[in-house]
Amino acid sequence: MTKHIQAIRGMHDILPERIAIWHRIEDTARQVLSGYGYAEIRTPLVEVTDLFKRSIGEVTDIVEKEMYSFEDRNGDSLSLRPEGTASCVRAAIEHGLLVQPQRLWYRGPMFRYERPQRGRYRQFHQIGVEAFGLDGPDIDLEMILLTARLWRALGLQGFRLELNSLGDPDERLAYREQLVAYLGAHADQLDADSCKRLHTNPLRVLDSKHPRTQKIVAAAPSLMDHLGEVTRGHFERIRHGLDEAGVDYLVNPRLVRGLDYYNRTVFEWITDDLGAQGTVCAGGRYDGLVEQLGGRSTPAVGFAMGLERLVELLELAGHAAEPPVDAYLVAVGERAQQAAPMLAERLRDAVPALRLMTHCGGGSFKSQFKKADRSGARYALVLGEVELERDVFGIKPLREEGEQRELGFDELAAFLG
Repeated sequence: MTKHIQAIRGMHDILPERIAIWHRIEDTARQVLSGYGYAEIRTPLVEVTDLFKRSIGEVTDIVEKEMYSFEDRNGDSLSLRPEGTASCVRAAIEHGLLVQPQRLWYRGPMFRYERPQRGRYRQFHQIGVEAFGLDGPDIDLEMILLTARLWRALGLQGFRLELNSLGDPDERLAYREQLVAYLGAHADQLDADSCKRLHTNPLRVLDSKHPRTQKIVAAAPSLMDHLGEVTRGHFERIRHGLDEAGVDYLVNPRLVRGLDYYNRTVFEWITDDLGAQGTVCAGGRYDGLVEQLGGRSTPAVGFAMGLERLVELLELAGHAAEPPVDAYLVAVGERAQQAAPMLAERLRDAVPALRLMTHCGGGSFKSQFKKADRSGARYALVLGEVELERDVFGIKPLREEGEQRELGFDELAAFLG
């Protein structure tokens, strides 16, 4: 027997019974983002590897361990995109979008070679949001308020918002020297990964999940103590705006992001309902990235949210997927089966939003009715010889109690509309 080919480990099919929840998240996000004036952009799945090395940082876990990179036939090193910000910046520079402020968003698959586990996959999907050319704290605040509105629109609760400021590069450099000195004095107590990061990316040690390292980090110098008047004022204005809006938050001085390009504001929305992979949405400011990738100096801020994690949260909250159809047309008898396709087309013309499935393949009334019930439709529409003679449809509720009744075409269209 031929061996079945299966999906690659960590890459999953999204089956029809779950796709409606995906649509709900995507459609709701589109509506919310449109309400803030954000325009959609779509970028390729494959980029030159150097784009991510220059933006994310060569000594990050993503570049060192997790990227899907390969050499194409021309000898160029290409990579499946591990995140969306670098691609968005590249596109904005390439197409001259940054001559004026831009608010952009995107969605689609990202790829990282990680150990698959709950909430973390090798192909995963994100919605990302980026704003360019705006340097005040008001756009940082807008990003956070936008996400809070999205959670409300989706009916999700229980998130914890954590904030921090990473300061500007010169402030972070001064802090880095103190941090390295402190961690170096306790190097024998750090875990192996943190020891490696100590001289390459020491701020990532602050984010270590290793219990022994966390104890050392708890007493480390605070970056907040190294912020100047400007960066501290920027951060305080964001906090004031969140207080005014009634959005609860926690200032977490150990919060850093795994990408090298962040400065000033960083934030995460976290849930306790997904185990270790509790960060659902995260982002911050990255004022140096556009210039780093060859554009002119441009302030920027953005975030990304994981769709798989949002889908799971909606399912845990009891948000069932909607049935794929509203009505299922049962046609019994040769004349009815011949007439059914054209009558179904007339119904779709009369009620454009109607999701109508027409039975195909013949079969008895009983077998067709079973398929109508299994379709998840709210109503079965019955068309037989008697209905054809009377120029009516039978309509039978499938999800609630009720007798079958007869409606003429116009009555049926009005009812289903």
